[in-house]
Amino acid sequence: MSPRAAWRLESLGFSKVYEYVEGKADWAVAGLPREGGKAGFNRAIDVVRRDVPTCRLNVLLKDAGGRIQVGGKDMCLVVNDEGILLGRLRGAMFERDPETPIEEIMESGPTTIRPDTMLQDICERMEKRRVDSVLVATETGHLIGILYRADAEWALGEAEPE
Repeated sequence: MSPRAAWRLESLGFSKVYEYVEGKADWAVAGLPREGGKAGFNRAIDVVRRDVPTCRLNVLLKDAGGRIQVGGKDMCLVVNDEGILLGRLRGAMFERDPETPIEEIMESGPTTIRPDTMLQDICERMEKRRVDSVLVATETGHLIGILYRADAEWALGEAEPE
């Protein structure tokens, strides 16, 4: 809940009130039900793919683990032990010396969107920037997954599922 709501509850006599910073977005990320006329597939969290390969910052390229194909190129996301997104490996980076530390070659701080971002807005931004996918992370930087434009368009009824 917001700080304002927490203070209001305290003013009404509730003694155990806690500020919950993440709010509704965190509720949706946890997969908890939402209600209302627009609670269907209309936000990033509704169609994000969570099964993305990750690796740690302190490993060598040869130990990076799995990769996925995004736009015809390999990609692996770099996270810390808490799941915070730190960077991304993609494309030609995988052709480097296998003994290269990931920290030296990764793309730091990739662009992300929040899980409660509306799909219509995401589709418009991706089309404008000519990208086929975007990473989804919480406000605190925890990686949720990857959102493909085709999935967002399908959810909006603008395309056939792939």
